[in-house]
Amino acid sequence: MQNVTLIITEKPEAAKRIALALDFDGAPKNKTEKGITYYLIKREVPIIVVPALGHLYTVTNQKKEKYNYPVFNFNWAPRDIVERKTYRIRYCIDIISKLSKKAEIFIDACDYDIEGSIIGYTILKYACKNKEEIAHRMKYSTLAKEEIIRAYNEVSPHLDFSIIEAGLTRHEVDWLYGINLSRALTIIAKKHSNHYTTLSTGRVQGPTLNFLETREINRKIFVPTPYWQIKAKVKIGKALFEAEYKKGIIKKNRVLKNIITNCAGKNCVIERIEKAKRHLTSPFPFYLGSLQREAYKLFKITPAQTAKIAQRLYLEALISYPRTSSQKLPVSIGYRTIIKKLQKNPEYEKLTAELLSKRFLKPNEGPKNDSAHPAIFPTGNTTDRSLKITEKKTLDLIIKRFLAVFSDDAIIQETAISISINNNLFAIKGTRTAEKGWTRFYQPYFKFKNNVLPTVINNQKVRLIKLIPEKKFTRPPFRFNPSSLLKKMEKENIGTKATRSGIVQTLEKRKYICGEKIIVSELGFEVSEILREYCPSIVSIDLTRKLEERMEKIKEGKEKREKVIKDTIELLMKTTKILKTKEKIIGARLNNAVKKTLNNRIEVGYCSSCKNGKLVILRSKKTGKRFVGCTNYFEGVCKTAYPLPQKGVIKPNVQSCKSCGCPTIKVSIRGKRIWNLCLDPKCSSKFKGKKNEMQIV
Repeated sequence: MQNVTLIITEKPEAAKRIALALDFDGAPKNKTEKGITYYLIKREVPIIVVPALGHLYTVTNQKKEKYNYPVFNFNWAPRDIVERKTYRIRYCIDIISKLSKKAEIFIDACDYDIEGSIIGYTILKYACKNKEEIAHRMKYSTLAKEEIIRAYNEVSPHLDFSIIEAGLTRHEVDWLYGINLSRALTIIAKKHSNHYTTLSTGRVQGPTLNFLETREINRKIFVPTPYWQIKAKVKIGKALFEAEYKKGIIKKNRVLKNIITNCAGKNCVIERIEKAKRHLTSPFPFYLGSLQREAYKLFKITPAQTAKIAQRLYLEALISYPRTSSQKLPVSIGYRTIIKKLQKNPEYEKLTAELLSKRFLKPNEGPKNDSAHPAIFPTGNTTDRSLKITEKKTLDLIIKRFLAVFSDDAIIQETAISISINNNLFAIKGTRTAEKGWTRFYQPYFKFKNNVLPTVINNQKVRLIKLIPEKKFTRPPFRFNPSSLLKKMEKENIGTKATRSGIVQTLEKRKYICGEKIIVSELGFEVSEILREYCPSIVSIDLTRKLEERMEKIKEGKEKREKVIKDTIELLMKTTKILKTKEKIIGARLNNAVKKTLNNRIEVGYCSSCKNGKLVILRSKKTGKRFVGCTNYFEGVCKTAYPLPQKGVIKPNVQSCKSCGCPTIKVSIRGKRIWNLCLDPKCSSKFKGKKNEMQIV
């Protein structure tokens, strides 16, 4: 084959869509070798489209040292050499390498962002034997057919090397931080306890844990102070209303008593009526962070899940590329074309018709921009498969947000009635929607409660029914949830849009944090305090932010990758030297924290085997499956363990099993079905003609 073009994509789904779009007949031939499918395309020149499986190469230690730190010698290597259970990576590399020998033209068609650029670059450099210098670059924001054809026809003559340099720097810096600090903590803890527990920290993980810990400390040291609010229950016509004291909170009890005394038995009169119209501008288009926050607020879908869902929708050409930080929708995406496609769906028919009747379509754009991709938008395409519930919800949210940004302002009529009771002013506030505007397009995701007030006039007398004083206490700072934590990370400019949710998952995996309203564990506290005490620069948000800024400068050609790596190594040399001199102290602290964290897990009862241990819910490091084990296992005394269902929420029961005396638990699946379950799988109650081990409560 002569003049063969090899197109490399990031994922198999992208390879299939590109092949279908570029083949003249729309029916490319496919070949499968070792589970990897690639495509042969009929066009002016022969084209082969082959997928990667995400990152095929990663940063690794040159000397393969496992039980030592610091480590500063690294190189890029195939992931199957570095990670377990990645044999498909080797098959993929072998196939790409074989196909590259037939090709003369190379096109990187991986996602157009930092990660995609690195994936394409490393494949061209290592699997294709240094073809990165002659390769071209396809840039697209959706996998819609017309977009793919445009990207192929307008292929860039070379790779985006400035983005690649910044991406390589990020990976190498993060590896240096992770391998040295995580290995140091893990080795120090093992030396002291002889038990292996994976501990970790990193360039972004450390500062994130630090401000979670700071929030938790602020909550613990918070001292509530009392304050009072007072309302007046009044009757206007035949309706009762509660008017709030206009000066707001009252900090002293004697002031409250004076107000009550002054108002008791006095006449109420309407002193002033104020009306105003407030414009609610339409929302900005979604970028990844705002989509994650909205999906969490509305559906309780975690940020990490939202990112995965959005990626699936993108790979099926239903939405544009989701890992964007832009709030811009350029004219080039074709507003009317997309809206006309959406109009074919009966659910959006009326809304789209209204927008299409406009002479001009102009989106309400936000300030955020992304040089690689626009804001997230629907393509208007459909899919043959039945979407999952979470996918349907997320897609509907994106579509309605897209439609809303083209609509008019909503107008809210606000009314405030001031009531004087012996010169003490109270106010009743009312609102009603004067014009729904964009809110009609964003239903049911925008909720506004109308509170219509009666028609009144100045100096009108109203009847005071009673005064309602309320004693309250100031509240501590709210705990972060996954959504607000991502917002905090974004605000502090640490991590990237693609990695932030993964950092939160890692903190959970390491048992540093837990719960929907995030609580920092004993282990999380100790790790954060050790880092802040012995190497404060590692948990510094300023240091992390400056590194992000330096990587942006690399993109702009104003900073050298080698200088950033050198500075990182110098900092880590100093840090690891300090950790080595304090290994005994740090090891004791970490070991104590690990024990406390393990013992704080959900207790389900006492162990009947060793008599003094507690049965707690654990998770296997090898399989990831949860089970019940005895706390004395960690002391090498007791090996009692029971299997658990892998789905559902588990809570301990107060009563033990009537048949065997073993502790029992409640298993709730999606909050709807609840079972009582004896932990002992050999319990006689499970073999008395009962079909199921779990008894419905």
